[in-house]
Amino acid sequence: MFVSDQQLLTRVRKLLAKAEDPAVTEAEAEAYNTKAAELIARYGIDRAVLAAAGRHTDTITSVKIPLHNPYSKDKAQLLSCVADPLRCRVVLLCRGQAVQSVTVFGFRSDLDRVELLFTSLLLQATTQLARVRPGWAGQGQTVAAYRRTWLAGFASAVRLRLKAAESRAVAEHDEPGGQSAELVVLDRKKLVDDAYDAQYGRLRKASPRHLSGTGYTDGHFAGRRANLGTTHLKGGGIALPARTAS
Repeated sequence: MFVSDQQLLTRVRKLLAKAEDPAVTEAEAEAYNTKAAELIARYGIDRAVLAAAGRHTDTITSVKIPLHNPYSKDKAQLLSCVADPLRCRVVLLCRGQAVQSVTVFGFRSDLDRVELLFTSLLLQATTQLARVRPGWAGQGQTVAAYRRTWLAGFASAVRLRLKAAESRAVAEHDEPGGQSAELVVLDRKKLVDDAYDAQYGRLRKASPRHLSGTGYTDGHFAGRRANLGTTHLKGGGIALPARTAS
């Protein structure tokens, strides 16, 4: 049974708001985020299957999400790690060493999920980021270096958790007499990739980053608790984005 978009997304927003509350325990935040991830994955698969059956309109489009320093490249990595499991592609607009904005390209229903999750996860990550410092093992590195690798670890864990939630939603989806959810999402991914290549295929890929901080493991653990590419590493008051339609 399909619930309305508004009903389900309202439930997800309430769960994420509870997870973002600094007064809740880690166990409570984990429970809220786990349920939110399950619902947002189910929402995505439901919308995909409905669109494939001609019962829901879903078009390929894009949105531009502005990013700001500090750590704009690391925020862009987090956004990419949210978009990729949801079958969306990203284009970074850089000026110097900063990422000014990220254009996310995909089906409208998937873009809605990316924006919702990224906004919540960025808030969760930056709230924790203000408190983290390298421990005794990280003496000699700057706080900024530690925080960059912390964010990289957080983003990596988020990507793994979202991929797992999407896989479960596909496996558990049951639409009698309809096209399998697995085939539907594979078809949609190919459509997005083809449309992306037609519009952005000539852009060069970003070079791998080499970070030297030791915060990756701590950040990865925090990302696992949040439950919602991979950077090559050596060692182990931010404004939320506003959407701009494009």
